[in-house]
Amino acid sequence: MNTSNTQNNLMVEWQDLNWRKLERVTFKLQKRIFQASERGDVKAVRKLQKTLIRSWSARCIAVRRVTQDNQCKNTAGVDGAKTLSPKQRIVLTKNLRITGKSKPARRVMIAKPGTDEKRPLGIPTIHDRALQALLKLALEPEWEAKFEPNSYGFRPGRSCHDAIEAIFSSIKTKAKYVLDADIAKCFDRINHEALLKKIDTFPTMRRQLRAWLKAGVVDQGELFPTNEGTPQGGVISPLLANIALHGMEERVKQYAETLKGDKGKERNRTSLSLIRYADDFVIIHEDINVVKTCQKVIADWLSDIGLELKPSKTKLTHTYKELEGNVGFDFLGFHIQQYKVGNYRCAKSTNGKLLGFKTIITPSKAKVKNHLDKIAEVIDNHKTASQAALISKLSPIIRGWSNYYSTVVSKEIFSKLDMLTYEKLRAWAKRRGKGNINKDKYWRTVGNRRWCFSTEDGLELAQHKATPIIRHVNVKGRASPYNGDWTYWSKRRGKYPGTPNRVSKLLNRQKGKCSHCGLYFTSTDIVEVDHEIPKSLGGKDAYGNLRLLHKHCHDIKTANDGSLKKNHDETF
Repeated sequence: MNTSNTQNNLMVEWQDLNWRKLERVTFKLQKRIFQASERGDVKAVRKLQKTLIRSWSARCIAVRRVTQDNQCKNTAGVDGAKTLSPKQRIVLTKNLRITGKSKPARRVMIAKPGTDEKRPLGIPTIHDRALQALLKLALEPEWEAKFEPNSYGFRPGRSCHDAIEAIFSSIKTKAKYVLDADIAKCFDRINHEALLKKIDTFPTMRRQLRAWLKAGVVDQGELFPTNEGTPQGGVISPLLANIALHGMEERVKQYAETLKGDKGKERNRTSLSLIRYADDFVIIHEDINVVKTCQKVIADWLSDIGLELKPSKTKLTHTYKELEGNVGFDFLGFHIQQYKVGNYRCAKSTNGKLLGFKTIITPSKAKVKNHLDKIAEVIDNHKTASQAALISKLSPIIRGWSNYYSTVVSKEIFSKLDMLTYEKLRAWAKRRGKGNINKDKYWRTVGNRRWCFSTEDGLELAQHKATPIIRHVNVKGRASPYNGDWTYWSKRRGKYPGTPNRVSKLLNRQKGKCSHCGLYFTSTDIVEVDHEIPKSLGGKDAYGNLRLLHKHCHDIKTANDGSLKKNHDETF
């Protein structure tokens, strides 16, 4: 967009900007960057990145992402600023430039899920977050064209379920040895110079990236230097970490080519798998000596960027037989193991031979226990609350956990969890009824289902076993949302395990598009369910009155539809 158009846009109110046009212009540049990177045209990539960073469209999108769309947008940096008014957003967009400078991040400690440990976050200022979002818009398409097919964490259009499906595909026809590995303090120890050398971008962007890496963190008023690592909490940090770890899969494949035998280089490459989700990864092969050598190869490779494996979380195991007291392994909250079964149930090799075992993936015991503990905690914290309040708090927890595990063998565990939840609810009701569970007050028959924990007005507690088990389909090889195949990506979004049922139906009805702006939902968009006629104005909570909107589109619609407040059922 030229300078005169930019200046004219500055006179427009934030909510009146033509967001549809801004999105299209930005994505068109990103798609061209992706295509140029795919064909190895570095000169074109750099030219297009500079154009995108200067464009009014991309700057508007970057500011909107950190001030409206981001779920943690109200977290302050060292300057104390949490929110921006629409007029301040316009000013920030106007002044968003690469300066090669950065303010330090503010350190915030947050709890690690399922543990007593805490991890540090570095929260940049709003200005730095917006500039990071802008540079990410330029850098991500270039690297999405380069990233390895079995890299899944912190990437658009890829999820942990894709990583689990990749593991299943690697072992379903053969029992194999597995190195289950974790990188020690990955985000905190990445070597800055090695990372910048690997990114190999133009000098202006390089100076800005260096400024963020070296900015330091402020903890309780004291400034601490950051001589290594990419602070968690920055918009661009996950992308930088993925760039730092790019090449792991290719390195072990190169080692595989040197293996002796009559398979040939290509067969040797495909026989060895490295599947990575962020800083967690597994190496899989049928020969234990190959896996052990791969551990050494990867340890040497990691040392070049200042990283090392974490001994306490790195172990050698086997998918079928016991090895050093272990059999199977846990990865991303799932337990993966092969079990001996009869011929009518067992898997077959590629040539149809019966294998005598079957690969079964279930929720890990630790995650089941953590989930049950969470349910017990919520029930315990609602001793004196109403039944409706308890149901409203518990149902999203149950649905979210069940959806996450809805792609694997979870039916028995779901039923067991429902029974244990029922027992805890009985204790809750008995305590309130002074020894009487008050069955008719708290439990009702709904349809053909008896003993449903529900209120008189029909509010019912979600059940784990109500979630259907549907096998996840892995993402295609190197496919990326930047290739512009919106039909493929909108279908995948509707089938993603974390997508609520009503949202999937609305995605299908709207053909993957926002009903306000008409643009396709991308894999990173925050999407909300909206009532076309607001409930506060008499609208019904029925499919005919529901539609899906981008979060920012929902904000605009709510401001103009005369409703008393924003009504939405899911945000995802």
